[in-house]
Amino acid sequence: PNVKGPNYAWLDPSRLYCHPQGLQDCVADLLQPFQGDPIDMVAGIDAMGFILGAAAAATLRKGFLAIRKAGHLCVQTLEQPYSDYSGREKLMEVRTDAISPGLRILLVDQWVETGGTMRAAIQLVEQLGGVVAGVAAICIEDSEGGRWIQERYKCAHCVPPRLQPRFNRHQ
Repeated sequence: PNVKGPNYAWLDPSRLYCHPQGLQDCVADLLQPFQGDPIDMVAGIDAMGFILGAAAAATLRKGFLAIRKAGHLCVQTLEQPYSDYSGREKLMEVRTDAISPGLRILLVDQWVETGGTMRAAIQLVEQLGGVVAGVAAICIEDSEGGRWIQERYKCAHCVPPRLQPRFNRHQ
């Protein structure tokens, strides 16, 4: 449970990463829908998407690209504004030399709540000519942004359909 107040995410699934079999099962569940799909690289979204994204990249034997909050990279970058789950306006960046036209990218984050962060990552990949091969997260909530993503891209998440309403209402 959230013990720090309303400015923090309502649920923290990071304890899952401490359990070896749990982490392996989560990554396997996230990658299952993409078996046989052409994926050239996995991109994880700052910061918790780095964990699942790197694990997915290692499992697929693909490279890993970090999509960062702006100001953390010392190379040439492309920036994209977005609003996070708390409604704060932020900038996301990606190095411009990592994505070539036609490169198929699997985007991974821990959680898609409002969809703003994932949508910014999608825009960065597509502006550089990359192709979003799919979107994977522990949970993709049934929000306006979550639906926008699921209507346009192949998606994977770990929440069973019978439990999805509880996650959507933050129970």
